[in-house]
Amino acid sequence: MDVEKTPISLVLGSGGARGIAHVGVIKCLVERGFDIRYISGSSMGALVGGIYAAGKLDLYEEWLCNLQRRDVLGLLDFSFSTRSLFKGERIIKVLKELIGDCTIEDLSIGFTAVASDVNEQREVWLNKGPLFDAIRASMAVPMVFAPVLKGEKLLVDGGLINPVPIAPTLHDHTALTIAVDLNAPKERHANLDEGNGNDEATDDSAETESGSGYRKVIGDYIGNLRRRSKFSEEGELSTFELVYKSMATVQTVMTHFKLAAYRPDLLVEVPSNLCTFFEFHRASELIEFGYRRTEETLERYERHSHIKQAQKVS
Repeated sequence: MDVEKTPISLVLGSGGARGIAHVGVIKCLVERGFDIRYISGSSMGALVGGIYAAGKLDLYEEWLCNLQRRDVLGLLDFSFSTRSLFKGERIIKVLKELIGDCTIEDLSIGFTAVASDVNEQREVWLNKGPLFDAIRASMAVPMVFAPVLKGEKLLVDGGLINPVPIAPTLHDHTALTIAVDLNAPKERHANLDEGNGNDEATDDSAETESGSGYRKVIGDYIGNLRRRSKFSEEGELSTFELVYKSMATVQTVMTHFKLAAYRPDLLVEVPSNLCTFFEFHRASELIEFGYRRTEETLERYERHSHIKQAQKVS
């Protein structure tokens, strides 16, 4: 006899490569007997959530875990424009070929991707139309990926205004709302780089030698970003670093505001220093972290619930 599963709404936040941890979060929730009925996501949260809603998360996880850094570079299409570093079209094309395109209305569970309209300075909920169009708009990180024009709306990354989009789930008929914050306070031993100091140099040099043309330029650029992410306090910031840190600051502040206004039943916190923005090649580690952090969060929640129940009885 099947045990009835707990229906939940799942909110997946924005945060660059840290968003890969969402895969581990979902795996843990499903294994623990939760029935995800609705997903709301910003940026990487929209990507992972949308792929899960399409029933292809296992396929996406396998693809992610086989990515090397040179493969990540191959997914980036230089825009050669003043609006962004990359177009952002190649990665969407690859994912469409891998996952298959569909409309949001055809998904088996409810789904909303959140983007930011810079013309109207407000968030936009994308819950109709082609799935990957909505994901692409939600992932348009300013200066990194080109914005998306939708009618009169100029759409960029949803995390700019709503890094943890709980509001779209408020009217769901579910037992719990579980949110994942990728911009949680830094933790001393969270950084995946600890103990791997020599790997970076070896990996970077191999990819730089194998690259050519624009791909080599991108490889050098991203390698420098990663190395310089640990700059000293007296060092100067590059333009990208300044934009990235400004975006991170905005997301952290907005997360505090959103969580104060809409408190989920359960909050899974992923520290902001877990990895840098472009470390998508570390999928296995990030997925494992998301799984373990969700396990820990659920165990604390269950202990707290038991204590409250015991207090009521007494």
